[in-house]
Amino acid sequence: MSSSSDFQQDRHSFSGSPQKWNDFELPGDTLYYRFTSDMSNTEWGYKFTVTAGHLGRFQTGFEILKQMLSEERVVPHLPLAKIWEWQVGVACRQTGHQRLKAIHLLLKIVQSSAQRDCDLTLLKPLWQLFTHMENNLCHDMAKPGILLPLHRALAELFFVTENRVTELGSLQEYLLALNTEDHLHRCTAQ
Repeated sequence: MSSSSDFQQDRHSFSGSPQKWNDFELPGDTLYYRFTSDMSNTEWGYKFTVTAGHLGRFQTGFEILKQMLSEERVVPHLPLAKIWEWQVGVACRQTGHQRLKAIHLLLKIVQSSAQRDCDLTLLKPLWQLFTHMENNLCHDMAKPGILLPLHRALAELFFVTENRVTELGSLQEYLLALNTEDHLHRCTAQ
């Protein structure tokens, strides 16, 4: 089974007893399959079930939200404050590619003109993660390297967010909300 007629993309091959078969997902809206018998058995063959899309799957939700946030005429009709809250929660709880995708959606929301409705102070846990990564980078200057994708994504998110709050005239409130009192005292002492 494959997502391409030449069976080169997203290929899944199965042989033998049904216990060897595993559920899998294919991107797109078309499934190609090929059944070949070696004539070693006289059973009727195999049966499989195809189900379109899975509600609640992360990738499906990500693609839908990304598309909706890309449509300027749709954005004003979205509950951005709620979507913002959900995506910050996802970015804080998930790891790997799912965290990066949630940060990508947060960035799209910040870049939209209706961003005033979003509670930017919810970014505090992500800010703490970012500053922790920055501190580790500063302590490890002996080994120059490439920034991790998460570090780059957070840097872009906070750079764009800072520019947006500056445009809106609320930079001071934003920075105070993200930082701890201890951090502010250290900065003042420096």
